[in-house]
Amino acid sequence: MTRDIITIIIISTRPSDTKKYYATKILNTETDSKCRLCQQFDETIDHIISACPILAKEQYIKRHYRLCAQLHFNICKETGVQLDKKHWYEHVPKSVETGQGGNVNILWNQQVQTDRTIPNNKPDIVIRDNEKRTCMLIDVAISGDRNVIKKRSRENSKI
Repeated sequence: MTRDIITIIIISTRPSDTKKYYATKILNTETDSKCRLCQQFDETIDHIISACPILAKEQYIKRHYRLCAQLHFNICKETGVQLDKKHWYEHVPKSVETGQGGNVNILWNQQVQTDRTIPNNKPDIVIRDNEKRTCMLIDVAISGDRNVIKKRSRENSKI
């Protein structure tokens, strides 16, 4: 096999590597595989998507907010809430929305009152159905592969 064919095979089996990481680890053409932003960890797709401390300060929070806003928009549409905007990407969630003739309340980023102290008791969205007397708590997590186990253990500790 030629080097080009081997390279293609390696690329197809290693989809989590960025161009810089690939050049350093596979081709040996660069000397530093560290992230260009934080300079701490190898620059892999997983690192850029979910683990870079520089991006965590602002970009991950923005991504989380936009995903939750889209989910909020869809829930509002399903429950008959009158929306100001036509598209989800223009939607700015209000702290409380009421739908289905006042039978359903949709709470955005509201603290939940509990009988014991829970450190993280502010779910992204709460759907309260007054007619059925039920509540659905929605807490969105956007985790990379290696962070899923950590996130699940944190969620279990909330229960």
